[in-house]
Formats: sequence, structure tokens, C-alpha cells
Amino acid sequence: MGWTLLGAGLLLALYTLLRHGLRRSPPLRDRPELRGRTAIVTGGSSGIGAATALELARCGARVVLATRNAPRGEAAARRIRTETGNEEVLFMQLDLASLRSVRAFATAFLRQEPHLHLLINNAGVSAGGTTEDGFSLPFQVNHLGHFLLTQLLLERLQSCAPSRVVIVASRAHCAGHLRPDTLGRPPSGLFSAFQDYCDSKLANVLHARELATRLQGTQVTCYAVHPGFVNTELFRHTPLWLKPLFLPLAWLFFLDAAEGAQTSLHCATQEGLERFSGRYFTDCRLQEPWPPARDDRLARALWEASERLVGLGGPGGNPSSAAAAVVQ
Repeated sequence: MGWTLLGAGLLLALYTLLRHGLRRSPPLRDRPELRGRTAIVTGGSSGIGAATALELARCGARVVLATRNAPRGEAAARRIRTETGNEEVLFMQLDLASLRSVRAFATAFLRQEPHLHLLINNAGVSAGGTTEDGFSLPFQVNHLGHFLLTQLLLERLQSCAPSRVVIVASRAHCAGHLRPDTLGRPPSGLFSAFQDYCDSKLANVLHARELATRLQGTQVTCYAVHPGFVNTELFRHTPLWLKPLFLPLAWLFFLDAAEGAQTSLHCATQEGLERFSGRYFTDCRLQEPWPPARDDRLARALWEASERLVGLGGPGGNPSSAAAAVVQ
């Protein structure tokens, strides 16, 4: 029995040492004073979003947690207010899987909030499915919903400039493909949900690139970020058969939410990043994304298709109306 306990203790110690020795997290940095500045963090009730909102509140910002679940959003706002002493942290309901909800949120925010300096497009899902608008769930939540939200708030961001948009992407963009005949529809195949997620992350990086091009001279800058591999609720939809293997690896190698928030916070607050607008960051450093994510023609075509898909750029607003607009 004694040897068993000793062996278990040694294994636990080794496991802990490996966890802290093998993970590489972005450096913790001092943040500037943000009093008088207003930020929106989508998905701000848990994970990277909550950690991002917490740090922005610590810096004195007025922070809006834009999230779908009202009880969790209210609880997160209370928790952040208590922990930081910053009373200017509030919840507003936003369901990115519903374009109607995105429009309602934008209308309510613009009516009650006179300022907006930071828009952190953080929320994301990895599960498959279809939204009420007829799009694949990951593509709408991760890209289309945020695209529409950014467009609806852009005038406020410009009037409050200098301001920034941070889009939480992923290194998974390397496996993304945007096909003209299936844009916004779930891909087929055994790993369709994973491919859908990768496609949406490629769209995130391209969105930041084209947004920067269109915002030149406005003092509104934007950045796509890879937060690292972070152990968050994003992976709650991992298949049951894979969890016994995946969860220990996630605990061993993945960052925690506070570590994962560092690159978003860096791009939201670090001085001197304006000349890198539209670029891709990881570990709080500039990095070149995968070649398709640097394709300006594809970025422009995705933008135009996204406008039509969300009902901003012309007739339609369904997955098939803009199928031919995105090219390889």
C-alpha cells in the first residue's frame, strides 16, 4: 500500500512538473489605465472572454459582457465587479447564432452607451449544427455574427477613435478552406464539425485583414489573435470516446483562461501596434498566418459575401445567396 501511494505521488509530481514545464504561455504584462474607455467582450461570461473582461475591468474600463446566457452573464458581471471594485461592469444579452439578436444587441448598446473604444470579438463554438438563420453554427457564431456586430458598431468605434477591434481566431485557420459553393453551410465528411471550425477561423483572420484595409486613416485598428491552446469550455463538445485521452492532455499542455487572454489583451491595450493593423498575433508577438489567410483577393471576396449573407450588401441573407462570391 505504501509503495502504491509513493508511486502515485511521484506520478502526480511528474505530471505537475511536466504541465508547468512544457506549456509556453505569453508573458504577463503591465496594462495601461483604461478609465473612461468602454469595451465589449463577446462570450465574456467564461473562459478567455471572462479573463479578458476581468483584466480590462481591473484597468478601469467600462466593460460590457455580451453573452447568450443571462444568468451566467449576470453572475460573471457581479463576480468581476466584486473582484475588481469596478462597478462599471454590466451584462447585455447577445446570441451570435441569431442575426436578429445581433441587431437587437447593437440597437440597445448604441441607445444606452455613448462610447465604444474596444470591441473584443471573442466568443466561439466548435460544435456542429445549424442556426435559425440557416447557416452552420460555427461559421455564424465565429464569423458571420461577429462580422455583422462589427459593422453595426463601426460608426461608434470611429467616432470614439482611437479604438480597436480584436478578433480571436486560432491556429486552426491553417486547415481552413473557403469554398464558393458551400459558404455558410456545414461541410461534409467524418470530421465536418472540426473542418467547419477551421473554416470559420480562416474567415476570422481574413476579416481582420480586410477590415484594416477598409479602415485606413480612421484611427480604428484591428488585430486577429491566436490565444494559444487553452483549456476552456470550447472543448465541451469533444466526443465522449475521445475525452479520456483528450482531457488529461488538455490539462497537461493547454493554457488556462488567464494565460490564453494575454494576446487579446496585448492587442487591445499595447501602445504602438497601430502600424500592424490587420495582422495576426500569437504569444503577444506578430506572426505570419497561413498563406490563404494572407490572400487579399480572398479577404475582399469573403467580405462582400459576408455582407450579403447577413443582409447588409444586397438582396438575400441566406447561405446560397453569396455562394459564388468567395473564390479559392
